[in-house]
Amino acid sequence: MNYHAAKAFILDKLQRELSAQLTYHGLHHTLDVLYTTEELCYIEKIPPYEAMLLKTAALFHDAGFTVSNKEHEVLGCALVRLHLPDYDYTPREIEHICDMIMATKIPQSPRNPLEQILCDADLDYLGRDDFYTIGATLFEELKTHNVLQSEESWNRLQVSFLEKHAYFTNTNRHRRTPHKQRYLEELRAIVAAYEKKE
Repeated sequence: MNYHAAKAFILDKLQRELSAQLTYHGLHHTLDVLYTTEELCYIEKIPPYEAMLLKTAALFHDAGFTVSNKEHEVLGCALVRLHLPDYDYTPREIEHICDMIMATKIPQSPRNPLEQILCDADLDYLGRDDFYTIGATLFEELKTHNVLQSEESWNRLQVSFLEKHAYFTNTNRHRRTPHKQRYLEELRAIVAAYEKKE
């Protein structure tokens, strides 16, 4: 398993092929998820071999966006199966990585600790200080793709999403949930103000 060569390959591919319209799902998001994955692996004491598989999954988890923004997890797995044999990943390792990527599909469905870490890393920002800044980039991306247009529909979507979301790792349950809860209360107050106007 030549992790470093695979990392160099996918980062170059993302840099060249991701659309500039992906204001949220750009290379910066993949790097953020990779960094958080490394951090969670350290705190949750994941052995080095598993951590390397997990970091590979983090690098490829949104690679499908180089093809399409629909079913990007499935497309990402296709890229994993196509390219990772070139970097000495075994069929078994490749399927593990694909399972981790598929677990991040919303609603998230992790079935083991490694999948839980990737899911938490992917949505780590929901409980961080940069919640509103990163959220604004997602709103921009959704507007560009005509998923929604108004700030009101965006805030309603955020309330609905935060109400359903829960972190899986002990680390993120403790360090991120309190902040996330505060953002949810703030957004609920904004949405409540819409109701009063109606």
